[in-house]
Amino acid sequence: MTPHSAKDTAERTALVAGGAGFLGSHLTELLIRKGWRVVALDNLQTGSTANLSRLAKESRFSFIEHDVIEPLPSSLKADRVFNLACAASPPRYQADPVHTMMTSVLGTKHLLDVAERSGGVFVQASTSEVYGDPDQHPQREDYWGNVNTTGPRACYDEGKRAAEALCFDYLRLGKADVRVARIFNTYGPRMQPDDGRIVSNLICQALSGKPLTIYGTGEQTRSFCYVSDLVDGMWRLSDVADNPGGPVNLGNPGEFTINELAALVLAMTRGSSPIVHQALPQDDPRRRRPDISRAEAVLGWSPKVQLAKGLPPTIAWFDKMIAAARPVVETPPKRVRAGGRVPALAAAPAAAPKA
Repeated sequence: MTPHSAKDTAERTALVAGGAGFLGSHLTELLIRKGWRVVALDNLQTGSTANLSRLAKESRFSFIEHDVIEPLPSSLKADRVFNLACAASPPRYQADPVHTMMTSVLGTKHLLDVAERSGGVFVQASTSEVYGDPDQHPQREDYWGNVNTTGPRACYDEGKRAAEALCFDYLRLGKADVRVARIFNTYGPRMQPDDGRIVSNLICQALSGKPLTIYGTGEQTRSFCYVSDLVDGMWRLSDVADNPGGPVNLGNPGEFTINELAALVLAMTRGSSPIVHQALPQDDPRRRRPDISRAEAVLGWSPKVQLAKGLPPTIAWFDKMIAAARPVVETPPKRVRAGGRVPALAAAPAAAPKA
């Protein structure tokens, strides 16, 4: 992989939209480690500044609270723009479907304009959901998908497909150097316990001693990519010199049934929760597995962390989250110590004033 470099890294700025979220915060930390100045932008709909607390005293980091649906400051420029600004779990994106669609379309347009006026590289976080309930297995980037355009998941699926169309129009018109990552199921620390995704659901239920909810028979399959692998793939996609010219799948090709995932979670948490089956949600994919041949060839990328290695730190994260949420009962006259506050985040740089 030949790096895409125009000037010294220390002088370069990356804008990470959705930077306070699960993936965005990990990507932000990776960019800081690589010596970049980073502006994280987030409306905090699903993200949290707590995810960025490690960077509170980092001089090369700043945070802007802003919704990408709204126009961005014309003074905001960046050498690389990463668009991760959209709720990704079905309960979250279906809660406000119009906002989800507008985030994918208007938000992407506003961020593409930042990349255009900056002459920067633009990386779009698309999704395996563009393949819908696929007839092709595993899914390659040249597969056009099988998506219900009017169903309850369409706000996300079709929003991301429209965002891809917009990205490639900008690329064809020579307006911006656009790269599109199609992200498959990703998991790891900083996921939210209530985000409704299968990994977080099963782990939190097992740790709490509640029945594990499996939708349908549990024989539907997913492929799970650990967060450190995923953000490494996004970095490589931004850094490769030659534009791939099309979308690139990023995910772990290891394929597991939901029943297999539940068994692993129970074994690793030493839980004994029963399994409860519920009806399969509408348009839920039956099989999901990426063909990552293009990522291997173009980016020199393949995942390193397999599910058996990635689940323990993820379980530890949720165990800590659940423990922190439990009420603490003190026996008088013992005094309750006040909890610490998250340090204030650094102010936005002059080149990127707060909206």
